[in-house]
Amino acid sequence: MSKNILVLPGDGIGPEIVTEAVKVMACLRDEFGLDIEMDEALVGGAAYDAAGHPLPEATLTLAREADAVLLGAVGGPKWEPLDISVRPEKGLLGLRSELGLFANLRPAILYPQLADASTLRAEVVSGLDIMIVRELTGGIYFGQPRGVRVLESGEKEGFNTLVYRESEVDRIVRVAMDIAMKRGKRLCSVDKANVLECTEMWRQVATRTAADYPEVELSHMYVDNAAMQLVRAPKQFDVMVTTNMFGDILSDCAAMLTGSIGMLPSASLDENGKGMYEPIHGSAPDIAGQGVANPLATILSVAMLLRYSLNEDALAARVEQAVEQVLDTGIRTADIYSPGTEKVSTEVMGDAVVNALRS
Repeated sequence: MSKNILVLPGDGIGPEIVTEAVKVMACLRDEFGLDIEMDEALVGGAAYDAAGHPLPEATLTLAREADAVLLGAVGGPKWEPLDISVRPEKGLLGLRSELGLFANLRPAILYPQLADASTLRAEVVSGLDIMIVRELTGGIYFGQPRGVRVLESGEKEGFNTLVYRESEVDRIVRVAMDIAMKRGKRLCSVDKANVLECTEMWRQVATRTAADYPEVELSHMYVDNAAMQLVRAPKQFDVMVTTNMFGDILSDCAAMLTGSIGMLPSASLDENGKGMYEPIHGSAPDIAGQGVANPLATILSVAMLLRYSLNEDALAARVEQAVEQVLDTGIRTADIYSPGTEKVSTEVMGDAVVNALRS
């Protein structure tokens, strides 16, 4: 039965990088028997401009009906003056919430061809391969009450609520445990249990859930130490699991260990494996329309889509191998360029991956 993929190009460089990822999916469909259909819709600032809302009901309906969603990026300075309720990022948060995408998978992999791109010494990052599992639909980003109020003194006070239920912690830890079972069987749960009661409970639940996975070695680490350790000795980690806000910060920190956020994909999954897939970088409005953005993170997001939502492991591996073959040839987009390599455009890089798929 054919699977439906909803494509959401979004804003900034989103349409450019998604175009190259769609080329890859079309190649897999037309030449490798991948049984998919693709629809396209608006989200983010582009959706606000066209429909007055960053997540139009028509887009949400298509997303609910799709087997997987491929997203480019949302946001940009153009929409920053808008009320927070209709800024482009609300479209992204709305998709996560409405689709129940509670598990965010953020790999941080240093490709050997790009070892010189990292700002850390090669011996610190060579061979880096971390998976960060971030809880995505709870925590301080969604907790109530929240807002800004005026005190009797006339001073404004902003407030947000960090809240997790046991069931929310248990299900994200189980996702991380399942991933750890397929990797190095080591899981580090990151919290701030020495200060925050909510994450003290997180630690208790993680420990309890770990009893169902006796083969996995569970450790705990405070988030401030985890940030330091990611820079000091990142290869000590295999899989990390943490809260929404901590995961937001730590996954970006881990991403830069690899030299460029233009190389890293992500997946956001529901309880049944349906997911939304996107590069971890933003909309990069400063380079939008110039044809210089790196499409490889989006193409690698397609590989994650194939693996986690379509159960097409062989095709996922083929896409990943194609990316490595292209890197071996020495062509680079501007973000990963170094002397001795060839700087190419977004389109040329995408075409090179398609050609490598065919070879």
